[in-house]
Amino acid sequence: MRIRFRTPFHLLLNRSLGAVSRPGRAGALAAALAVLASSAAPVAEACTRAVYLGSQGVVVTGRTMDWAEDMHTNLWAFPAGIARTGAAGANTPKWVSKYGSVIASGYDVGTADGMNEKGLVANLLYLAESEYAKPDGKPALSISLWAQYVLDNFATVAEAVAGLSAEPFVVVTADLPNGAGAQLHLAISDASGDSAIFEYLGGRLVVHHGRQYQVMTNSPAYDQQLALNAYWEQIGGTVFLPGTNRAADRFARASFFIKAIPTEASPAIITAVPDGTYANQAVASVASVMRSVSVPLGLTTPGQPNIASTLWRTVSDQKDRVYFFDSATSPNSFWVPLSGLDLKPGAPVRKLTLTGGKVYSGDVSGKFEPATPFTFLPVKVD
Repeated sequence: MRIRFRTPFHLLLNRSLGAVSRPGRAGALAAALAVLASSAAPVAEACTRAVYLGSQGVVVTGRTMDWAEDMHTNLWAFPAGIARTGAAGANTPKWVSKYGSVIASGYDVGTADGMNEKGLVANLLYLAESEYAKPDGKPALSISLWAQYVLDNFATVAEAVAGLSAEPFVVVTADLPNGAGAQLHLAISDASGDSAIFEYLGGRLVVHHGRQYQVMTNSPAYDQQLALNAYWEQIGGTVFLPGTNRAADRFARASFFIKAIPTEASPAIITAVPDGTYANQAVASVASVMRSVSVPLGLTTPGQPNIASTLWRTVSDQKDRVYFFDSATSPNSFWVPLSGLDLKPGAPVRKLTLTGGKVYSGDVSGKFEPATPFTFLPVKVD
């Protein structure tokens, strides 16, 4: 069995921190930072994902997409009933999508982000430490379809964890159109607020499953991110938060902010919210969190290609099934109510073109146009 369900490492570190003096806490931080320094590797993408757990059944997932160049992202509406293959040679999975979804593509060769009609959200983020197993006779799935496979087949996180933990395939990676390796880990969340993180480390699938896993960024591996964040939880976000755009610092800020924003309707701001609804207040709050952990457009750091500009952000309202998109290069944000899309089996695939500086605002569900679906990036299997 290749799957390892890891005991939350931060619980162990929290016990240690609670039992030592402040100098001891500093020593724990030094040890954690040493782990970070030893595992850091230059990459091209750095993103942040955070899940908001509110009252009244409101669950909202936000993410940033940070990348060193234009990814030529478009939005696609995929109906249920699409026959797919895993794009990894002859021995690759085949399936027919159970659920329709709206997704954001990367280079129009893969699904980078999206939500299906059941409110399940999938977010792919970069992880330099990713190391995938060799197929060794098992079915292989192109990494370009990893998130789409989840959106197509599962309604809840629990279903996805059960399905993927059985390892029906091996994820196979490839180089992206710009030559960068697709070293990715996957975060999913559902309308109940449940979450799971999937990473391939040393050729093994590592799964973190539970509502407590609200935030994910990039390097190092997730259990080490939790250990680093435990130190900042002891400091307290109202005292001090790390301010750089490194993954561990963004993790700490996002963790504090996503839990600090109001979890019910706030009299101080609800009167300024469209329609005066708590759901829209929650979406606005999550959007503000994602903006707070974004990297300014055009910012680069010499020698550190992993610090890249935020190109776009998404915010998924999983209760009302509304997918919000916020581009760093556009003056407006816009949204897609999944109820405004025809996602029934037999409906055409539709596309909302974002490339070329297109500008949208408001509800754009009626602006998707029938289109030939893109080809998922195929991989060669030895």
